[in-house]
Amino acid sequence: MEEQWGETGALDQLAIVPYYVYLNYPGQRSVKIIGKDGDQRKEIWKAKLDEEKVYPDRQQTKAWLGHSKSGKAEGHLIYANGGSREDFAWLKEQGVVTKGAIALVKYGGTEGDRSLKVMAAEEAECAGVLIYSDPGDVAEDSGWQPKDDSLQRGSVSRTNLIIGDPLTPGFASTLDSNRESKEESLALPKIPSLPLAWRDASHLLESLKKHGTKVAPDWIHGPKDFDLKWYTGNASSENPIVALKNENDENPLQQIWNVHGMIEGLEEPGAKIIVGNHRDAWCFGAVDPGSGSAVLMELVRMFGELRKLGWRPLRSIEFVSWDAEEYGFIGSTEYVEDHINYLRDNAVAYLNVDDGVFGSQFKAQGSPVWSKALLHVLNRIKDPNGEATLKQLWEQHGSNLDILGAGSDYVPFQSLAGTSSIDFGFAADAGPTDGESQAYYPYHSCYETLEWSQTYGDPGGFPYHRALAEIWALLILEVADRPLIPFDLRVYAESLSEYVTALEREAASTYATLEDLPHASAGDLLNAHNVTVQPLKNALEKLKPQIEEFHQFEDLWTTRVLGAGGFETTQYALRRLEYNDRLAHFESDLLDVEEGYPDGREQFKHVVFGPRKWGGYQGSSFPAIRDAVAEGQWEVVRRLIGRAAERIEVAGRKLVK
Repeated sequence: MEEQWGETGALDQLAIVPYYVYLNYPGQRSVKIIGKDGDQRKEIWKAKLDEEKVYPDRQQTKAWLGHSKSGKAEGHLIYANGGSREDFAWLKEQGVVTKGAIALVKYGGTEGDRSLKVMAAEEAECAGVLIYSDPGDVAEDSGWQPKDDSLQRGSVSRTNLIIGDPLTPGFASTLDSNRESKEESLALPKIPSLPLAWRDASHLLESLKKHGTKVAPDWIHGPKDFDLKWYTGNASSENPIVALKNENDENPLQQIWNVHGMIEGLEEPGAKIIVGNHRDAWCFGAVDPGSGSAVLMELVRMFGELRKLGWRPLRSIEFVSWDAEEYGFIGSTEYVEDHINYLRDNAVAYLNVDDGVFGSQFKAQGSPVWSKALLHVLNRIKDPNGEATLKQLWEQHGSNLDILGAGSDYVPFQSLAGTSSIDFGFAADAGPTDGESQAYYPYHSCYETLEWSQTYGDPGGFPYHRALAEIWALLILEVADRPLIPFDLRVYAESLSEYVTALEREAASTYATLEDLPHASAGDLLNAHNVTVQPLKNALEKLKPQIEEFHQFEDLWTTRVLGAGGFETTQYALRRLEYNDRLAHFESDLLDVEEGYPDGREQFKHVVFGPRKWGGYQGSSFPAIRDAVAEGQWEVVRRLIGRAAERIEVAGRKLVK
């Protein structure tokens, strides 16, 4: 990649930057049902585990989960639906013994994050976890149906608690960095786990027949032809015993490499626009990350053509290919931690693409400041399959710029550095397209191949890859080359009002069950009804007129400069640069640098956006406050509301100082 980037002639600087991080790799693995032959243990059945060879002449990765606990576990088999905390609580209510069990759970469903499935099983005192891919999740009219050996790899590192190298939270993983032990790390699971294909999971489900309790209808999954009455399993002499082995090869100092290429800005070389996609994959990775990586390569080539014409952006553009994203955004997080103060002072924006194209519907998530620029770009690009613009289709679908989730390399930029971030791409339609569902995406499977992408993900010569390249390039130009950065803080203020209203409703609904919450102290019970979001409302009342006053300069500059044929006096140039600087710093002023989130999650600093403890990949506003509300920690709630209100007031004052 470095060599190809260098050949484009686009870049003023090009470097490979290494870090040394904890990674593990699959060793000996097995899943067996164990019985007895007299006094002797006997292997009754053994899972095949690995997918069949997709290509006869190419190696492919094993069935395995990154950062999974190395070791062995044995216990009675239980079925726990989607593996959520609520699922394990229901099992206990039914008298099912979870302690010491090997829990079989499906991907997706009641808990979308595989790491939280393991965390919930650990909380329920299970001995191990098996996570299977369920073909019942795939629409019958999907263009591509998964094979029964298809499975999903992934990481079980707890990125809701710690991102990056789990042994060096808060600072960069250089060779001489101090490191925690694996046992100390909050990010690493304490029980072993493996992924399973339906081929193996169906056998385990059949072995549970008439053991334990019949499950509720919404716990029954699988394909329609899987005619089975589903049971939970339980601790009994007749219940199947499963032995799980997951012995990993471990390296606490594995070298990883980020590739960085920079085009220096003409007017503000210190102001940086960062453009990223990760390079590592669980198997062949044609979509994740291949689709995004291919477009990133094309972007660098496109900007190389512009550079040959003598063009240079006003602000610097840094293209980055991240390593080790799949384990927990490691390459990007180590970079952010290595340059945290510089990024808080100088980064303007981060634009991320991960699995860029696996369908035809454009989706985006990001900081609200991006709304205006995004719609401007979408209005300039036609849908490859029709005459409508992408903006028209966006509005027809009722799409919105979603809250940033917690699932890719934007997390350290938004939540640690306070860099306004956006993540986007083309996904499969949620509903039918021309009467037929778009093809199932074999995420993190070895069936996620170039042939799948050519036939199902983006057929007809990759037209949506081209559209993605156009969107990405135009968005970069919006923030790197417009005299005034086109971020709109008025949209941010409107979004904050909606977030505060939602938080107030959530807090009110939690009062009713306060006594049942496990973490509520006597002080919490006493103070619950005294908690109010009024400090946040007061902060917003101050912020809105400050934002209106701040954005008046945009209208003034447009009138005085563009209205004068583009002539800009030195005075207006200096005021414009100051305007841009304050705009770029707005979100870094929303960082609670001194404290961060409570309960060992101090790494996360953004008071508005970040991961929740049990939120998985879903986006959330005021995540630390919501976590405290959910646990009935009202004294913490009140303190966090005060600190968030303070940061909003500081950010507003700095706009108009």
